[in-house]
Amino acid sequence: MKKVWNVIKTVFTWMVVLIAVGMMIFTIVSVNTFDRTDRDLFGYKAFIVLSDSMSATDFSSGDLVLVKEVDPSTLREGDIIAFSSQNVDNFGEIVTHKIRTVTTDENGNPAFVTYGTTTNVDDETLVTFPFVIGKYQSSLPKVGRFFTFLKTVPGYICCILTPFVVLIILQMANFIKIFRAYKKEQMESISREREQLEEERRKSADMMNELLALKAQLDAQQGAAPPPSGVGAGTGEKKEETSEEPANAVD
Repeated sequence: MKKVWNVIKTVFTWMVVLIAVGMMIFTIVSVNTFDRTDRDLFGYKAFIVLSDSMSATDFSSGDLVLVKEVDPSTLREGDIIAFSSQNVDNFGEIVTHKIRTVTTDENGNPAFVTYGTTTNVDDETLVTFPFVIGKYQSSLPKVGRFFTFLKTVPGYICCILTPFVVLIILQMANFIKIFRAYKKEQMESISREREQLEEERRKSADMMNELLALKAQLDAQQGAAPPPSGVGAGTGEKKEETSEEPANAVD
């Protein structure tokens, strides 16, 4: 059971890491690429659709459209293009509409009549070549909506900050676990060393007690031994001979 739990925890940790790193990469790429006419990703420019003017046929609000730069002279009726709007009500916005006809403006410059397929109404201003950004290639449904949410404070907290906080917490918990295991191993090692020292002291004390007992036994044996027999008898006979000599002298 513990092994299964460790596997689940490892998989969950790696999922959080991948999500956090993926969100970070996506955020960096999107901030530096999406809705910018001067940046491209692998030759494609990406724009977030802001209206449903093309939802009847191709893409809807919140989708991400991919546009590739082409020579405007190669564009034909029915192509979908992204361009910088020159209309008064949305001047400068990126619009992706379909070409109805190829024409010229009042100065004789090549231009396109564009329209949204939902309303089927022509745009107010002709699109001349300098304002064409590229030709529509494909779209990613709802990715633009997600990016829009990501740029908000709740989106940042939910999609970027939270995964990193969870990852930090997991790493801190793992660090604490490793630190506790290290301390436990260290304490066990100290305890083993202490037990070894106590065992050595006990053996030394036992050896000292044995030596003291042996010394006491030797001392007891030396104190109980009788004196040599020849030393006392020789001394008595010599004293008797010395005491008899003056008597003989008086006679």
